[in-house]
Amino acid sequence: MRYAQGGGLTAERQAFRERIRMEASERFIRGEKTTTIARDLRVSKRSVERWRRAWREGGIQALQSQGPAKQPKLTDEQFAVLEELLAQGPTVHGWTDQRWTLVRVKTVIGRRFHLTVSVAGVCRLLRRGGWSWQCPARRAMERNEHAVQLWKKDVWPHVEAPPRRSGPGSSSKTRPASR
Repeated sequence: MRYAQGGGLTAERQAFRERIRMEASERFIRGEKTTTIARDLRVSKRSVERWRRAWREGGIQALQSQGPAKQPKLTDEQFAVLEELLAQGPTVHGWTDQRWTLVRVKTVIGRRFHLTVSVAGVCRLLRRGGWSWQCPARRAMERNEHAVQLWKKDVWPHVEAPPRRSGPGSSSKTRPASR
């Protein structure tokens, strides 16, 4: 499944959060109470306390955005190449079945980009790119759909047990009228 935004905060949302912290720093300078700041800015008291501690230790610069917590190992261009590689399917890359696992994606990343990424890192990378895990229906590559349809039509009705009919002694909800 793909998400339009790809997860994470947009640049606008990051800027909004930084403006909130900057407004809090102005209120720290004026000596306002934590509860008042939290109520007015509609944030938790704990966040304001954390901001105040950072402000005391590092000034306004400590409240400025530091950017994403960790830069992704693959650039956007590399991730686009990875998506193309994944679209080719696992058999092109040497596996016998049609299932992508995190370990296999990790191997493809190592082979193509010469990077070492943990399995958890691969999971985060794919999620950040808008992918979600899926459990595909397992179907053999050699499956003959025409033969399956014929079997369902001709053989299965004879194998299937006939439906039970309601009658005396059954658990049917309809009862004969009392006389």
